Amino acid sequence: MGDPTAHSCFHTTHVAPEAVVDALQSGKFNGYASPVGLPQTRRAIAEYLSRDLPYKLSSDDVFITSGCTQAIDVALAMLARPGANILLPRPGFPIYELCAAFRHLEVRHFDLLPEKGWEVDLDTIEALADQNTVAVVIINPGNPCGNVYSYQHLKKIAETAEKLKVLVIADEVYGHLVFGRNPFVPMGVFGSIVPVLTLGSLSKRWIVPGWRLGWFVTSDPSGMFRNPKVVERIKKYFDILGGPATFIQAAVPGILELTDEVFFKKTINILKQSSDICFDRLKEIPCISCPYKPEGSMAMMMKLNLSLLEDISDDIDFCFKLAREELVIILPGTAVGLKNWLRITFAADPVALEEALGRVKSFCQRHSKQFES
Repeated sequence: MGDPTAHSCFHTTHVAPEAVVDALQSGKFNGYASPVGLPQTRRAIAEYLSRDLPYKLSSDDVFITSGCTQAIDVALAMLARPGANILLPRPGFPIYELCAAFRHLEVRHFDLLPEKGWEVDLDTIEALADQNTVAVVIINPGNPCGNVYSYQHLKKIAETAEKLKVLVIADEVYGHLVFGRNPFVPMGVFGSIVPVLTLGSLSKRWIVPGWRLGWFVTSDPSGMFRNPKVVERIKKYFDILGGPATFIQAAVPGILELTDEVFFKKTINILKQSSDICFDRLKEIPCISCPYKPEGSMAMMMKLNLSLLEDISDDIDFCFKLAREELVIILPGTAVGLKNWLRITFAADPVALEEALGRVKSFCQRHSKQFES
């Protein structure tokens, strides 16, 4: 789990703790909230998300969760039924597989294409889907790839999902954290084409992952999710959940309204600087290649060329030996679905990144094959 708060260059806006303190000191938010969230919190998130949509969300479309992880679990729990399957990206976020296993949902993987900026392989989606497919998961901006999908590609995804009669789960926990050629476009923009479940949180954009404030949103202007039976089922499930602390929920309207653009721009500038350092330094290491320069989120994928290394058997072996010898931790690609790749989090202090990547370079030089000239 990438946690930017571990590095001093990443910290939240002063607006956030001030809003929390105000909520606590008011003495009004020590009791239980409604299981689906405080009304003012739901309304504020609906207004915040509606800024980027061609239609208006209502507070009834928004359900408050303990971080985006709980929103993932809610989405899969709502869709699970005997014999059902779900389409997940490879590489992807491992929590989806874990939740699917607990819900007895069959997982089918579609590939993201590194040579096309990690775009979705739409042909594979069409080949994998059948009458028991309940949803396709799209993570944008991408974790673990650092990609940001164009408007045109997202529209093609929506049209493909509509053709297959499956809904889209849009994981947008890294929403707006973009610094490349493509702006962030919410999947909900295409909600009139296909029903969308939007998952998000304060965690990444506001640098407060420990506050556990997320949302599960029905981005569906056509109204499929407004069916009384569907709404009742969602509400019943939230009765057993227990969301974020009431005073954290109460702080959300102020946080969303008062945070200024300067704070967001500062975060994005640091992420761009850090991602540039990663991309440039990794080019100096022959056994590692990066097919795509990150344009968003906080992570990137790089390919390991084992033929250039002497005593490394696979990506897991590489990461264990690197941790032991150089005290640098990188996630093996196997953990996110791609064997002999590596996933690095660049949400770190630039100076620390330079040091870490220097150690990776030394490690690779020490373990490289010596070819006779």
